[in-house]
Amino acid sequence: MASGEGKKSGEGKKPNANAKGGGKKKEVKKETGLGLSYKKEENFGEWYSEVCVNGEMIEYYDISGCYILRPWTMAVWETMQTFFDAEIKKMKIKNCYFPLFVSPGVLQKEKDHIEGFAPEVAWVTKSGQSDLEVPIAIRPTSETVMYPYYSKWIRGHRDLPLRLNQWCNVVRWEFSHPTPFIRSREFLWQEGHTAFATKEEADKEVLEILELYRRIYEEYLAIPVIKGKKSEMEKFAGGFYTTSVEAFIPNTGRGIQGATSHCLGQNFAKMFDITFENEKGEKAMVWQNSWAYSTRTIGVMVMVHGDDKGLVMPPKVASVQIIVVPVPFKDADTQAIFDACDATVNTLNEAGFRAEADLRDNYSPGWKYSHWEMKGVPLRIEIGPKDLANKQARAVRRDNSAKIDIPIVNLVEQVKDMLDNIQQNLFDVAKQKRDACIKTVRTWDEFIEALGQKKMILAPWCDEMEVEKDVKARTKGETGAAKTLCAPFDQPDLEGVNCFVTGKPAKKWSYWGRSY
Repeated sequence: MASGEGKKSGEGKKPNANAKGGGKKKEVKKETGLGLSYKKEENFGEWYSEVCVNGEMIEYYDISGCYILRPWTMAVWETMQTFFDAEIKKMKIKNCYFPLFVSPGVLQKEKDHIEGFAPEVAWVTKSGQSDLEVPIAIRPTSETVMYPYYSKWIRGHRDLPLRLNQWCNVVRWEFSHPTPFIRSREFLWQEGHTAFATKEEADKEVLEILELYRRIYEEYLAIPVIKGKKSEMEKFAGGFYTTSVEAFIPNTGRGIQGATSHCLGQNFAKMFDITFENEKGEKAMVWQNSWAYSTRTIGVMVMVHGDDKGLVMPPKVASVQIIVVPVPFKDADTQAIFDACDATVNTLNEAGFRAEADLRDNYSPGWKYSHWEMKGVPLRIEIGPKDLANKQARAVRRDNSAKIDIPIVNLVEQVKDMLDNIQQNLFDVAKQKRDACIKTVRTWDEFIEALGQKKMILAPWCDEMEVEKDVKARTKGETGAAKTLCAPFDQPDLEGVNCFVTGKPAKKWSYWGRSY
């Protein structure tokens, strides 16, 4: 997925790939221009870019690294947002909105933090033709935007906990390999920022939020993730410790950080003077957390489930769960078939499903099948003259192409069972593929061999930063260096186990690998 220029070719292909513009019926019936040019196994990067565009998730924009998120994407984002927003409200977390702009003085207050983000910060330097007296940064994240006001609002123990979240965009001026959803200059996310009187309360929330992130991936996106703690080298800049959910892309042999929940400790409280008077009348510093997930989640979904026909959408997040397609033959009663399609859609929508009919008469049924397969709709229902006569409909699954004839009287319950089954099957298949890529090693030679086989490697290590730096340096290549992904909460036995690099007694098992 090389540079921005390489991607612009996708722009050129797009009109052909979904050439809907009228055209003659004869041309349409050839069903040309709908398939993908690249195969997932053969050229993953180009395949991924093409699926994102042809599946109508994104469109390329004229500024490299920026993407238009189309309705098909926003529907997925809104479904996850609805779930997560309701859950954090149960936890008494409230939504707010802070400005996009940051003054340089505030941004540079926490040195470790800004050093971690400095290369990615975009600056506003002009107003019209005039240079600004002081340049203004655009938020790469909002700790430094929000915490001066936490200092103002928190005075006594009764002001705690302060638990805020905002749904917003952030800008990180990435220059290396922009990739739709995965690495972009602007993206959507939620960011939670909370302050507590005690470390225990902060620790508890970190894990509660991480569990919500696991649920987004596993229950909604049907993607298996591993919960764990980041190494000191990989933790959030300026934070106390970082936990994450880690996914894995078998085709590329790369891990991908799915979402993070950080305990910031008291570091930012020191920098921004966020103190309170406790119940004994003493001055104390707050304990803080921050946590976020972004539109990156959607890219992971495309990578994990997509195939050579296009997107494969898990039913729980699909904008359209069921597409109903009329299949009229010569001399068939087309109107009766269209009426049956409309009635089917109404029945399904009334039962709480998201169903639509594709009644366009300038496309053949075959073209429509390919189009909706490209967009990843979980279930297709076909209604033709025979189905009408037999009071049935044919259902075709997107995930495994299985076909079944359903009596119209049983439609709602059978569709529900099928969608539930598709959701579970997508997770099971993804987990099976991911698990097949996990390799446990105990020596450096085994580690290098597994890395060459694109594995997600579980290895014992001495938890020394110098060792991790050494592994990074020794594995640096064209495809990037290996690093720790996380130390899983579920730890294998350590008794008598030595570090795979130094031979010293191991302090923890960690997942290692190349990553996005």
